Amino acid sequence: MGQPVVHFEIVGKDADKLQSYYSDLFGWEFDSDNPMNYGVVQREGNVTADGVGIGGGVGTGPEGYDGHVTFYIEVADVEAALAKAESLGGSRMMGPDEVMEGLVIGLFNDPEGHTVGVVKTAQS
Repeated sequence: MGQPVVHFEIVGKDADKLQSYYSDLFGWEFDSDNPMNYGVVQREGNVTADGVGIGGGVGTGPEGYDGHVTFYIEVADVEAALAKAESLGGSRMMGPDEVMEGLVIGLFNDPEGHTVGVVKTAQS
């Protein structure tokens, strides 16, 4: 069995504007009560009748960064996943970084330059 996609992310130049856009477009409710103003969309309330769906987030990237749209795959070891991505022709963008207690992430570009995330939570 493969590893699951557990989170989506949209990062751009103006988190407030993007959060408003996606709220109006899809009815997503954001919780941005954190130091990074990262708008979290909880999985609950954003699933199909069969319970299919994932949570995500919308935020602002660093100064001068155009942004990305990506998804995160849950892994047991972020460093090992990043190293494997590199060994297969990808390139590490960042990580592993503990972005909050119990949440470690990394980003890499696949061989064609697409941004993909890997994540380890306290539960994984």
